[in-house]
Amino acid sequence: MLLFAEKKLRESIEVKRQLLGKVEGTLASMAQSLVTVFGRKGRFFLMGNGGSAADAQHIAAEFVNRFERERPPLPAIALTVDTSVISSISNDYAFEDIFLKQLQALAREGDAVLGISTSGRSPNVIKALEWAQQNGLHTWGWMGQEVTAMDDFCGMAIHVPSVVTARVQECHITLGHVLCALVDEMLASNEGQREGR
Repeated sequence: MLLFAEKKLRESIEVKRQLLGKVEGTLASMAQSLVTVFGRKGRFFLMGNGGSAADAQHIAAEFVNRFERERPPLPAIALTVDTSVISSISNDYAFEDIFLKQLQALAREGDAVLGISTSGRSPNVIKALEWAQQNGLHTWGWMGQEVTAMDDFCGMAIHVPSVVTARVQECHITLGHVLCALVDEMLASNEGQREGR
């Protein structure tokens, strides 16, 4: 069992190693866009299903509360948490509409939305990203290694080089932490520049 555990840890490390060097520019661009969105009083929406729903909530919490630095709360909203909204949309319309209708109600042009899907094939994520793209939001996707229809509606996308759901999810939450750290660093740098004037 110890050898099996070591194998799984090494697999996780290897996928992250392969990801290294392929995403820094994209993550930095996402972070810079978020700093601009937040500076304009815009909002950051996150969505996904299953484990990706948990990742959306986790990342949103890091922005709303704090990550590694003390700073004012930032407006990040996980579209996965309101069971009354989700169940009513699913019951009255379709499960494919649960993120779309929330964006239609809450989002404005210039906001940012991140779809998280290990397969890249989640119909409710794709439908919401399509609407967001058509309505002037920054649209981003985090997926597994396959290029899918989801890519068509993402201004920026990151593909984790694995088809194993667990390995992809492990990378997604790591990407979330790095994104939070980048935004914190950029905000602190901007604040320091303003104080230095």
